[in-house]
Amino acid sequence: MTAEFKHSLGALAGLKVVELGQLIAGPFAAKTLADFGADVIKIEPPGAGDPLRQWRLIKDGTSVWWQVQSRNKRSLALDLRQSEAQAIVRKLVKEADILIENFRPGAMESWGLGPDALLDLNPGLIMLRISGYGQTGPYKDKPGFGVVAEAMGGLRHLSAEPGRLPVRVGVSIGDTLASLHGVIGILMALHEKQRSGLGQVIDVALYEAVFNCMESLLPEYSAFGAVRGPAGSALPGIAPSNAYLCKDGKCALIAGNGDSIFRRLMAAIGRDDLAADPTLADNAGRVKRVEEIDAAIGAWTSKHNVTEVLAVLDQAAVPAGRIYTVEDIAADPHYLARGMLADVSMSDGSVLKVPGMVPKLSRTPGQHRRNAPSLGQDTDAVLLDLGITADQISEMRKRGIVG
Repeated sequence: MTAEFKHSLGALAGLKVVELGQLIAGPFAAKTLADFGADVIKIEPPGAGDPLRQWRLIKDGTSVWWQVQSRNKRSLALDLRQSEAQAIVRKLVKEADILIENFRPGAMESWGLGPDALLDLNPGLIMLRISGYGQTGPYKDKPGFGVVAEAMGGLRHLSAEPGRLPVRVGVSIGDTLASLHGVIGILMALHEKQRSGLGQVIDVALYEAVFNCMESLLPEYSAFGAVRGPAGSALPGIAPSNAYLCKDGKCALIAGNGDSIFRRLMAAIGRDDLAADPTLADNAGRVKRVEEIDAAIGAWTSKHNVTEVLAVLDQAAVPAGRIYTVEDIAADPHYLARGMLADVSMSDGSVLKVPGMVPKLSRTPGQHRRNAPSLGQDTDAVLLDLGITADQISEMRKRGIVG
């Protein structure tokens, strides 16, 4: 193992992770562990590698997204369809703490790499399995992507203006939510392993991760038969919280739904009558008159540019903001001060900006230890560490087992 991994001081230093996933859900979970010191060996098919390498905008033949999703990882090119490659995975698993995969249920079993086989090899192994519908149930064999999970989980139905077609969130939020639930599961399993010494399987379904974030959706239906519908930029049942058009055509997002915040907001916009109205003193009363309140706020914002609106509301300690584009993000001093605009030096000498590390740990923060690997960049080093000789590696490369 190279010194950059052996001597890492990250919070997860010493953990060995085998990543068998591709695209978003599995790799994002592994990336989060790698950012905090885990040694992540990413297994990719020889030749093409992870399809994410070619997604969206390309620089020097590789997606710039790749530099975010696979930083701090090592790349081992293996053809998992071949028995010799499967044997290599088993060798890695014997020494690993965690295995992450996001193939369709049954794929790992078809390669002889299912949880029964792997936990028999290494009873302490923690195995994260992310799939569209989970490893059980009548839908388990259906292909599932994040966009479908967002719809099944209840999110897509709410993402629209009333009476219009639902829209998607502009990123793969279903995959990312599943990834983060997977990381939570891994940390829970690591904690429990301190008592039992045993690993376990973590089964994360994309749709369940989305559903887990749907707040009061189900209990409101259960108790009242209420089917919550799309509400555009408003937050139904919580008032006022909406987007309001300003004089310059930009929007201010204003959350004045706390009781004391509401009074400050009304005073700031010159509506002391509403601030003092006892029927608006709590959220229940405001919800009944939300259209009137929204109209009052909108009438005020329409007379001012968004910067003027935000300056007034900042002075009044009312939560408010504007809608950011990535151009706004890249120029924002708070992003910079928090280390969220990190610079990565590329092999051609250019500098690429990538998101910084989240969350912020005071003693053992995340670190950018190495750039995302080229395909198979670490194949030889990883296999040599397993005791496979250079001649054996060469022979396997000729036969397409490794890349």
